[in-house]
Amino acid sequence: MPRAPGHHLLWPNVHLHVFDAPEPGPTALIQAGIHGDEIAGVHALEELLEDGLRPARGRLLIVPVMNPPAYRAQQRAAEGGLDLNRMFPGDADHERYEPKLARVFMDLVRDEGVALMATLHESKKRYDPTVVPSFGQTLVYGVTPCPPLLEHVVDELNGTRASDAEAWVTQYYPVSTSSTEVIVDAIGCVGVCVETWMGFSLARRVAMQKEVVRRLLAGFGTLDPLP
Repeated sequence: MPRAPGHHLLWPNVHLHVFDAPEPGPTALIQAGIHGDEIAGVHALEELLEDGLRPARGRLLIVPVMNPPAYRAQQRAAEGGLDLNRMFPGDADHERYEPKLARVFMDLVRDEGVALMATLHESKKRYDPTVVPSFGQTLVYGVTPCPPLLEHVVDELNGTRASDAEAWVTQYYPVSTSSTEVIVDAIGCVGVCVETWMGFSLARRVAMQKEVVRRLLAGFGTLDPLP
């Protein structure tokens, strides 16, 4: 069942923020911290919540820290644990928490009818088309053709970047067991994995992640258009 607006616990220590806009529209979901060593997205969502980010249309769901044990350890996965982003669609009866949490998250996106799902990541490798895999400064998708929203957002990001070093591209890189791919396949939403390059300072990465989120939501119609 869809959740009422407000603060909820998706899991005992996984916080879910639900906001309804005054005008109708589709549902967007943004999550970060599924890999515990990729922290810029977590900080970006926390700062956006502190800044009072609210939808102008539709419904907005935000999960700032998807994998708290991994985030506390500042590791991709919790000590001795599993990669949560490779556990989808999940298993409610698994002995480990990661497949169980993946199942709960899948149930959430199905119940809510999510139309845009973005997950915030970071990469130690800057994108290079000759190096596979490499992700930094990309909006990653796993279907063809590329969703027009992602091309639009990349154009906007490149129009506001601080330097040529911050250039963004879209990248087709399907991963069959990742949260984005499984969810897109299951419910037909627009899905994107946002990747900033760790070569920039944390403050700059956080600022870029915040801009990506705002531009995704504005392009999707959840927020009013940005300048």
